[in-house]
Amino acid sequence: MGGTDFFIRPASGTSSADWLRLPDADISVVITRRITRTVLHGGEGDDLVDEGAESAVYTVRGEMTFEDYKKILKMFRSGQPYIHDPFEERDVKTVFGKMEYDGSDNIYTFEFIEDIR
Repeated sequence: MGGTDFFIRPASGTSSADWLRLPDADISVVITRRITRTVLHGGEGDDLVDEGAESAVYTVRGEMTFEDYKKILKMFRSGQPYIHDPFEERDVKTVFGKMEYDGSDNIYTFEFIEDIR
């Protein structure tokens, strides 16, 4: 989803003023279900159990200033931030899976894993 504003706030944030906006982000999401698979030896086939839980992994790419990088780094080190999912129009509690920042061209890549409560 190119050219979308990306919003993130720290876990401790409680008001709309706590959200940080990163403009023109490329956002993608992958949602998977948890499946348990038991292979039946000596029998035919296998047994699949759908555990029903879904985990969304968000990848966000774009360009940001060094000042914004320092704000994001503080969130990375201080707890579970909330992001705004532009596809479902909802706020999601997440965990940083990965964070990359190239200071020479101000390009970032974040990976967030949704915290299923």
